Amino acid sequence: MTTPPRSPRLLVLSTVVLAVCGVALLAVPHGQEQPDPGSPPAFATGVPSTAAAAPSVIAAAPSKPRAASPSPVAPSALPPHGEGTAGDRAVQQALERAWPADLPSADERELLATGRALLRADATGVGREKWPEIFRHSPAVAPAFAAARFRIQAAIARQDGRPNRAVVHLVWAGMDRGGTFTDLRITDWHFIHTVKKGASAWTPQPRT
Repeated sequence: MTTPPRSPRLLVLSTVVLAVCGVALLAVPHGQEQPDPGSPPAFATGVPSTAAAAPSVIAAAPSKPRAASPSPVAPSALPPHGEGTAGDRAVQQALERAWPADLPSADERELLATGRALLRADATGVGREKWPEIFRHSPAVAPAFAAARFRIQAAIARQDGRPNRAVVHLVWAGMDRGGTFTDLRITDWHFIHTVKKGASAWTPQPRT
């Protein structure tokens, strides 16, 4: 049985179909996946997304500043170290501005006189015998500062939380036993108002 010859038209059509399929395959980039026929087509608008192109900027409202803690003495109000007696007046004025007076003048004078004497006795050893209850170990403790190079730069006396309590705040300068001179040192002496035998007085408290 002999096979009938194929139609020339069918051969040409097959050749054309194969050629078209080959061109289509060559047009697809290597490694790129074909879209899923079941998925909707994606459309490129050519316009960049505003949310992606412009970063979000949040302008935070400034918070209210916290109340600054009261400073005893502003550093700018104090003279530089080593100014000498010329700067003592500025230190005194700075203390008085920082702590307004709140004691009767007579009490303030008594407290200042006692506070100054206590500081001198504590630093230089001069006059410690007046307060044996304060300087109980005075003979065994040598003075830390030379009396000749000791100076009280400023002092104030103010209430210490209650009307019957007071504090003497002193700023002073001195040379220690090692030969180092330092000014703007700070010492506080606390007092309690007492009444003995009908007489009132301010009694110093031992330093802890």
